Amino acid sequence: MRNFEDPGRSLAVARHGMAATSHPASTLTAIEILKAGGNAIDAAVAAVAVQSVVEAGSTGVGGDCFAMIAVEGSIDMRAYNGSGRTPAALTRSALRAEGVTAIERSSPHAVTVPGAVDAWCRLLSDFGRMPMAEVLQPAIAMSREGYPLTPRVAADLGLQRDLLAADPTTRATFLVEGEAPAVGSVQRQPLLADTLDAIARDGRDAFYRGAVAEDMVDYLRGLCGHHTLDDFASAAGDYVTPISTTYRGRTIYECPPNGQGVVALLILNILSRFSLSNDPLDADDLHLLLEATRLAYAARDAMVADPSVSDVAVERMLSSALADRLARSISLDRVTEPLTSFDTVEHKDTVYLCVVDRYRNAVSFINSIFSSYGSGLMAPRSGVLFHNRGQSFSLAAGHPNEVGPRKRPMHTTIPGMVAEGGRVVMPFGVMGGHYQAMGHAHLLSRLYDCGLDLQTAIDLPRLFPLPATATVEAEEAIRTRIGAELERRGFKVQPPRLAIGGAQAIRIDWERGVLIGGSDPRKDGMALGY
Repeated sequence: MRNFEDPGRSLAVARHGMAATSHPASTLTAIEILKAGGNAIDAAVAAVAVQSVVEAGSTGVGGDCFAMIAVEGSIDMRAYNGSGRTPAALTRSALRAEGVTAIERSSPHAVTVPGAVDAWCRLLSDFGRMPMAEVLQPAIAMSREGYPLTPRVAADLGLQRDLLAADPTTRATFLVEGEAPAVGSVQRQPLLADTLDAIARDGRDAFYRGAVAEDMVDYLRGLCGHHTLDDFASAAGDYVTPISTTYRGRTIYECPPNGQGVVALLILNILSRFSLSNDPLDADDLHLLLEATRLAYAARDAMVADPSVSDVAVERMLSSALADRLARSISLDRVTEPLTSFDTVEHKDTVYLCVVDRYRNAVSFINSIFSSYGSGLMAPRSGVLFHNRGQSFSLAAGHPNEVGPRKRPMHTTIPGMVAEGGRVVMPFGVMGGHYQAMGHAHLLSRLYDCGLDLQTAIDLPRLFPLPATATVEAEEAIRTRIGAELERRGFKVQPPRLAIGGAQAIRIDWERGVLIGGSDPRKDGMALGY
């Protein structure tokens, strides 16, 4: 039971349908689509399209997408990998010949062919009830008529002022006389409105062929990118089989690599070897979580890549033998040192949303442009803001994630699902780049080890060990309560630069016929049902 004297928000509770997103306009759009007769996938695509406008620093048509769909709550679910590939002409040797020693954020080499629009069109065609022309109308209207900046969006925009000022189209789109606008300022994206309108009329070909594709390719090639019209025309995602593990009697599903869902499952496998307390701020429990995370992320950086071109040892990563060995290596007295250091790059911005409809179709949906405002590069005639996902590649010869032609980078973005008793009981996700795999495990531990309700579990303070280090970013309540104890054990504890991550989830209560949702106060959004 929530303590109503504490600041915070109540659980969302409804019977017919529910959406949880990180922006209020997106959540409201999803509910309006459901009430108009659309199903969960119609609502999810409409919602993420709106977020591509109103939360442009976190997601957009120039990014990637992953989704899981459980039809009527069935555990025979479908997963879609909508992450894009590198140009066919992009090779490590070509980059070295050009003198490239690192893939920089605003380099065209950081821009893989965006996969989001393909994913939206494919999922809507295969599972939706509404035409794309109807689903995209809210996003088109907001981009053309204007939308006010919410607090978190305005804060993120302000932090990226210099990046946005460097490109003439992003500067004209997002800044006012070179400065970041304040909360409540009304912003418009007419170029993006035209692109969305074209997609609404003509589907994926309006993005991957024709004038929009020509604009994107011309712009990227003008920056010395290797992209071609054929790279865009051949873009296509894939249906993939989810991977899973069992934690405290529930089955946890994730998308397989090139995403890091396997890492979330490995963390849970390690934690399952221990008996945890019901105190979510217990020092020993958080020490175990930190160490499980550090070990699992070391395995991630060594092994997770595009499985179509690299041998990703998913079975080994999910084996009992590996979980046993890693669990035995953890000491509650001291931090584990040393851990192997790997090529890493910051992974930041994403939106996650989930929707459940009256038929209990459940959608777990994540869409990302990687860093805040991605690469900061925007195609000048179509208004497409490009992600910088290619920064995840390694330039080290022989590395599983070595850059190469038509290759997907290791992805941090991961939607999740929980099943119990033979049916799905919760779509869930946690934003925050690198943090996402740990965030999945941490949220589930708070629910199933501590017995917390969904909103309380989301609200509680977070921490995260920076990969390949013993440095821990911890929110204030954790630093105050156990920061000194973690320091005594060998961790270096410091404040995060921003609140850590953001989560959304909807629990399906099959017995009572209700939906219970939670949404992260670290973002602007909400869970809402009807």
